[in-house]
Formats: sequence, C-alpha cells, structure tokens
Amino acid sequence: MKEVPGLYAEFRTRFPEIIEQNEELGRMVHELGPLDDKTRSLVKIGIAAASLNLTSVSTQVARAREAGATEDEIMHAMLLVIPTCGFPTFMQAYREYRGE
Repeated sequence: MKEVPGLYAEFRTRFPEIIEQNEELGRMVHELGPLDDKTRSLVKIGIAAASLNLTSVSTQVARAREAGATEDEIMHAMLLVIPTCGFPTFMQAYREYRGE
C-alpha cells in the first residue's frame, strides 16, 4: 500500500481527534453491514473511481488484494464506472490503478 499522503499526515498531526473520530466512523460503518471485506473493498474501488479520489483508488485496490480479490474482480469494479460516470473518469482511475 502507498504511504499516507503528506497533506493527510500533516492534518493528522494537527487534528488527531478529528482523524480518530473519522476512522472510528469508518470502522463502525464496516462492521454494521453484511458485506465481507473483499466486497466492501470492491464497492469502495467503484466509489473512489467514480468520485476521482485517486489516492483512495490505490488504497482500496491494495485492500481488495489483501482481502483476496482477483485482478479480474478489481478490474470489473473499475469497469462498472464507465456506464455511469463515463470513459474519461474511468481512464483517470485506471491510470492510478496502473501506477502511471
């Protein structure tokens, strides 16, 4: 997984309570639902790609791999962005996925 971006690290140092609460909310949301880790990561790949949150694309791809997702499953999650958000949006996320 990539290092934490410098801006995030700086914010975390300056406002640790906000980061702590945000991370706790993330853990709570994950634990409340019926989806397993792999499925959650695949969903989050699509969300990150659709919103052009490219740092999150890399993070969620790494988490999906750790949870046992195949490259075909990851690519399918990415491709599902095309009909809703368009090919240019997909290509930006795909570029991040490829590490370019």
